[in-house]
Amino acid sequence: MRTAILYLVALAAGVAGILWLARLGGDVQLRAGDTEIVVALPLAIVAFAVFCLLLLLVASLIGWLRRLPARLRARKEAKRRGEGDAALTRALVALAAGTPDVARLEVRRARERLGDKPQVLLLAAEAERLAGREDAAADAFRLLAAREDSRFLGLRGLLRQAIQREDWPTAQRLAREAEAAQPGAAWLRQERETLALRTRDWREALALSAPGAGTAALALAASTQETDATRAGELERQAFAADAGFAPAALAHARRLKSAGSPRRARTVLEQAWAARPHPDLAAAYLAEETDPLQRVKAADTLVHGNKAHPESQLLIGRAALEAGLTGRARQELDALAGSGKADRRAYLALSDLEEVEQGDTPAGRAAQARWLRTAATAAPEPRWRCSACGTDHAAWDPVCPNCQSVGTIAWTAPQTLPVPAA
Repeated sequence: MRTAILYLVALAAGVAGILWLARLGGDVQLRAGDTEIVVALPLAIVAFAVFCLLLLLVASLIGWLRRLPARLRARKEAKRRGEGDAALTRALVALAAGTPDVARLEVRRARERLGDKPQVLLLAAEAERLAGREDAAADAFRLLAAREDSRFLGLRGLLRQAIQREDWPTAQRLAREAEAAQPGAAWLRQERETLALRTRDWREALALSAPGAGTAALALAASTQETDATRAGELERQAFAADAGFAPAALAHARRLKSAGSPRRARTVLEQAWAARPHPDLAAAYLAEETDPLQRVKAADTLVHGNKAHPESQLLIGRAALEAGLTGRARQELDALAGSGKADRRAYLALSDLEEVEQGDTPAGRAAQARWLRTAATAAPEPRWRCSACGTDHAAWDPVCPNCQSVGTIAWTAPQTLPVPAA
């Protein structure tokens, strides 16, 4: 309604103008030399308006003709873009359907129409990988990595390929470049940690790992690669602080303290480790310098003070008392251990030795020994360092199983107990 009123107002104004011009008198004279043209003023004004309108139309036509090639190019580009987008969609469907040949054909069409855009290159790489053409996929990933806006995508694809072919130096280099391109990427941090473990770079694996059960093992492994004694000692201290019950870390830290002239602190470390998780190697290190049997019993009592009820503590005191001739004390500890149901083969062998010491070479002594030996034959085996991947037993802990080369699979395994956390 408002538009109609405006049109009527404009029309009325136009008619009024025309009527005003018609009543307006006067002429317009155009003189050129001896030629003189006289035109009525209203007609001159109308002619001038028509001339301006024609001039505007000519200018618009010229502008339209100048813009025509650009419009044609834009229309052609829009058509190519539409065809390229359709080809990309068909390529995605082909990849999802597992038909790499169709996907490669559609991606080729998309590249012809859209050029080497990041999404096109990424689809091209995935299509080539699905078709088993890793070299062609690598070319596409390199093109992606060469672009500033898609560098991380290209580096990630190249990194994945390097890991698949187990080219660890190249994989590490690509991982560092990807970290620089996209700092803080969680996926990349995990990949770098995996690479560090595979390449046995324990220091980098420790730096990349999240705090947890594996920190102690990684810190201890890193200390073995450290050439600086101070830094190695700090890593051993870190391993012990992360898990006081991890016997190899406690032993390494205690040895470092003892060599530095702090034997009392070294003994304290071993006592703390025993309180956290007893281990035979801790007792061997703690009692190594005690030669007197009675002093060994006293030292063993000091060691197990924080964890007296543990089977290892009872076995240690029983053995030490037996060696010192304290058969009553040995009998008390070993019988308690056997009655707890947590004894292993070592406890029954110790009881056999105790019978021999107490009863000598008598029929009753031999019968008692035979009974304990039969029990030992069917008892649970003693704990040991064992690889959970291949089942191989080892004399000591190592971050890598020498038999199967598995990383972080060697753990102190005891019957009916959980293994000590490893790397």
